[in-house]
Amino acid sequence: MGVVTDPDVARRIARAVVSDIALYNAKKVEEGIGNDTLFDLLREEIEEGRSYYLSRIDPEIARSTNFFNFALVDVLVKPTGRIHSKAW
Repeated sequence: MGVVTDPDVARRIARAVVSDIALYNAKKVEEGIGNDTLFDLLREEIEEGRSYYLSRIDPEIARSTNFFNFALVDVLVKPTGRIHSKAW
């Protein structure tokens, strides 16, 4: 399995990795959103996911895009708007 050089594929990988983080850590996500500590609670999982993502994509894509960070917002945070939070 080589590194991905297609930006669209890299974006999909980022979203899939973050989707897995959200799926396997649903309780932490809910607690983290509610207490405004999401990124503290999921620090290890996010860094592990980021490392995996970076291992799969071309370094130039990593330098020139923010796909993983955008996926954190789009896939991990946005869907939780229904949860009462100190942040909103």
